[in-house]
Amino acid sequence: MSYWETRLINTARGYFEVFVKGEGSPICVTHHYSEFNHTGDYFADTFTENNMVYLVNLKQAGNSSKANEAHELSMFDAVYDLEAIREALGYSQWSFAGHSTGGMIGVIYGIHFSESLTSLIIVGAAARKYANSSSKCIYHPDHPQFDRMQQLIETLKSTELTPSERERFSKERTKLSLFHPDKYDEYFPLGIHKKMSASRMNFFIREEMIFDVTRELEKLSTPTLILSGRHDVQCPYSFSVEMSELIPRSQLIVFNESNHYPFLEEKLLFKQVISTFLTETVFY
Repeated sequence: MSYWETRLINTARGYFEVFVKGEGSPICVTHHYSEFNHTGDYFADTFTENNMVYLVNLKQAGNSSKANEAHELSMFDAVYDLEAIREALGYSQWSFAGHSTGGMIGVIYGIHFSESLTSLIIVGAAARKYANSSSKCIYHPDHPQFDRMQQLIETLKSTELTPSERERFSKERTKLSLFHPDKYDEYFPLGIHKKMSASRMNFFIREEMIFDVTRELEKLSTPTLILSGRHDVQCPYSFSVEMSELIPRSQLIVFNESNHYPFLEEKLLFKQVISTFLTETVFY
């Protein structure tokens, strides 16, 4: 595997650790509480064949700036941080792609800064709180695997885990969100590894409880591609349908053999869909 180039980008809002790979039109990728490193990210890797991908560690993640105030860990602040990074890199526009909580950040980004985005890709996400809105969500107390998921999340927050322990618990957590859990090793063959920012995760858990931007989705004017696994247990499919109905220039594509990771579970189809969309939006 080829490693990502590490850069430290100084902006008006602090400095950010950014990993860069690929060539072509720029695409920004981030996740609300993941700590990326030079090994990259499976989702971000999807775009590196035809694009210059910027994989961003937000504040309090990796070697990026620490937060001085609690609100700096919010999704809203994350959007302003991404804008500061875009400006520091000298781009008048770029695309944004986000999976899961990264997709939630993408929705807010599109609402407030559509003029900065050539295109927006949202995968397995939602525009409002989902954890206690649907019993099909694994974070809902009525979901049969709710307790085990909570145990795994709390365990992975620990800084005392050995690398092998972290890998084992992370693998179990991911398997809960696969349509074919037995194919885990097939889906995750590379030496890609990342950590979780506990402070960002803890802030998100509170923020998600009051999160709802559905009434603002009509303001999102960027061409938007919404992708969902039909069996997604983290952000159930219904939330993607809702976004597609409320975002004016959007299209929804559903992956029938996927849970939360369609970019791995139906990799070839996912890449075809992404390639077609990005080619078309160049001429919008």
